[in-house]
Amino acid sequence: MASELDSESAIEIRRATHDDYDAVADFTGDIWPDRGGDYIPRIYHDWLEDEPGQGKKTFLAEVDGEAAGIVQAVMLSDDEAWFQGMRVAADYRRRGVSHRLNEATFEWARRQGATVGRVMIFSWNAASLGAARASGFEPITEFRFAHPDPDPDAAGPHAVSSDPTEAWRYWTHSDARAHLDGLGLAPEESWAVRELTHDDFERLADETAVFAVEGEDGLAGTAYRSRTYERPVDGDATDGSSDDGTERWVEYGVAAWDGVEAARSLFAAIARDAADCGAEKTRVLIPETARFVTDVPHAGVDIAEEPDFVLGIDLTATR
Repeated sequence: MASELDSESAIEIRRATHDDYDAVADFTGDIWPDRGGDYIPRIYHDWLEDEPGQGKKTFLAEVDGEAAGIVQAVMLSDDEAWFQGMRVAADYRRRGVSHRLNEATFEWARRQGATVGRVMIFSWNAASLGAARASGFEPITEFRFAHPDPDPDAAGPHAVSSDPTEAWRYWTHSDARAHLDGLGLAPEESWAVRELTHDDFERLADETAVFAVEGEDGLAGTAYRSRTYERPVDGDATDGSSDDGTERWVEYGVAAWDGVEAARSLFAAIARDAADCGAEKTRVLIPETARFVTDVPHAGVDIAEEPDFVLGIDLTATR
């Protein structure tokens, strides 16, 4: 096998196009077969930006004219870049492809004004974690998803308001905000996190939903709905799936609370909201700490088996 230096010198990076679909599907189609396969072949054409200048760019790596890797860079705010969908073909791993793709995204993001770039990686994906660290990313935080069942009749011990100022006020003083480094799921981009602002809570109160738990001693929890989407399901599924082979999911960008009673109240409000949205499934981002993770099953809510990691890179320090 060629050395990494020789391989990197032969790698060419360009914008990915719709015409690259077959090549990308070919090398991503057999990734993670034991976990349901890769999502990129299913969403590729919707995932690509239509034209340059949209605050998004998808990069394709080629070696000797063969597709060898792909990644997408997205601007989530004026100075926050998000990098997603990093994939490297099996024949070209450990030959510098991911490093070259990362460098291309860093350069592009700086030109857009980004000062920080972040990625999200499954905690079980050791290869991607190692590659990210080798490219300069540092650990920021970790989270997990809770999955309350939609229920129009769910009830909790505390009242829950939809006041965005109360929701923001709780967030600014919460342990969750400190643990998550101020990050929550971005409403404008699936599977991405960015810093939350007061304006976000005001806008989400108008466009989706926000929640503020009103405990006996003051504010005791917060959450917001980030998006509603349709997700494909196995064609053989008969329980909880729509006639067209999809499930409606409602996603909540963060949930935080003080104590299990506040957690029960917050998840009850989320369950009612999800039912109002016609959802069949939910996912709610929670901080990966012993208290938050154990509060969820204590409150009677299902929780994911594994956490996810967020890593970041200071783009001002890598010029």
